[in-house]
Amino acid sequence: MADRTRDTHDTRYAETAIQKTALAVGIVFLIVGIAGFIPGLTHPIDQLDGAGADSDAMLMGVFQVSVLHNIVHILFGVAGLAVAARARASRSYLIWGGAIYLVLFLYGLFAVNAPDANFVPVNSADNWLHLALGVGMLALGLLVDRNRNRTSATRNAA
Repeated sequence: MADRTRDTHDTRYAETAIQKTALAVGIVFLIVGIAGFIPGLTHPIDQLDGAGADSDAMLMGVFQVSVLHNIVHILFGVAGLAVAARARASRSYLIWGGAIYLVLFLYGLFAVNAPDANFVPVNSADNWLHLALGVGMLALGLLVDRNRNRTSATRNAA
């Protein structure tokens, strides 16, 4: 059997700063998604609909949620946990996740006043949170660990 050398780009799980960042973001999404199903954190829990603007359940009394909305958060969380195994995947998760949340923010600007289109559902608080998440995830994906990568590339080239 041939001896396989470790690729210089391979890292252990959540070893680099970008991987740790993706892991942390994933954990937060997972917690928020699960919290959306917990009575007391989401009230009134009996008003938690599958999807749509008719869901009157509010996470922490502020953010309108539905089963679909919670599942999206859980899926983003699971994705963050999974990509933390690879630095490049972690960076892509943060950048593309940020872009998706910016699109969701734009969707929310329209959907808040259009109940037929508000299938996620979102309210104004959700919109501001989606804007912050989009900008934050993009910034993290573009900035975290960038100097380390340049330093390593310069050192390896010398």
